[in-house]
Amino acid sequence: MDATLIVDEAVTLSARLGAEIVIWRLPRQLLGSRHVFKYRLALIEDDVCVLRFDNEAGKGDHRHVGRHELAYDFVDVETPMVDFWTEVDRWQKSR
Repeated sequence: MDATLIVDEAVTLSARLGAEIVIWRLPRQLLGSRHVFKYRLALIEDDVCVLRFDNEAGKGDHRHVGRHELAYDFVDVETPMVDFWTEVDRWQKSR
């Protein structure tokens, strides 16, 4: 499958906290999604993923908040980034 990498970033937020953002444009839709993007936006604390927006083949678009998995409505490639950073801010303030 010839995919095009759009974003591949690692952001250090503190000694214990970091974010990883990876977004690919696929040649066709991933099973379970209604768009041509494969993405993973993850907040990691002490090597544990505490927040993640992603899509998996057959599972579609969703987000993980702690141990909870929730549906996610993918609108366009920019929206998950905005939503992710909003959730990161909310998560940091709750700590």
